[in-house]
Amino acid sequence: MAKHVSMTPATQFLKDSKVDFSEHTYAYLEHGGALHSASELGWDPYAVVKTLIMQDQDAKPLVVLMHGNRKVSTKNLARQIGAKSVAPCAPEVANRHSGYLVGGTSPFCTRRTMPVYIESTILELPKILINGGQRGYLLGIDPTLCLTLLGARPVECALAEVLG
Repeated sequence: MAKHVSMTPATQFLKDSKVDFSEHTYAYLEHGGALHSASELGWDPYAVVKTLIMQDQDAKPLVVLMHGNRKVSTKNLARQIGAKSVAPCAPEVANRHSGYLVGGTSPFCTRRTMPVYIESTILELPKILINGGQRGYLLGIDPTLCLTLLGARPVECALAEVLG
């Protein structure tokens, strides 16, 4: 049983939206990412979803939801969203846009309203773990909630993670 973590903007939003979610805590590891959290929690990293803050060629921010063991093909993503290019934001810029610290970024209740894109194969999963708004804290939810609550647009831009 996961311990209850104090309320975050993300969990408050989900409670206000009357969404059922489970809480999953783990020992946060700097640069451990979704592979570390999946290992700590005994989950397949494919079902642990990363929240990535990226930007287009005009520095307009956007959110990408990606499998924990996949990378984003920024070229494919840019083509699908009608951008010339897409690149990850620097951590301090991502923190400013989202209102969360990198490693604890939730797609729910970001400081700035940004378009959200979700890798389409995530929607085929029965349940995902996604960040709850602080480091070491994930929420178990139905992935289709990303469509209804975030207005996420499905895209196909996953690349296999290269582990080294």
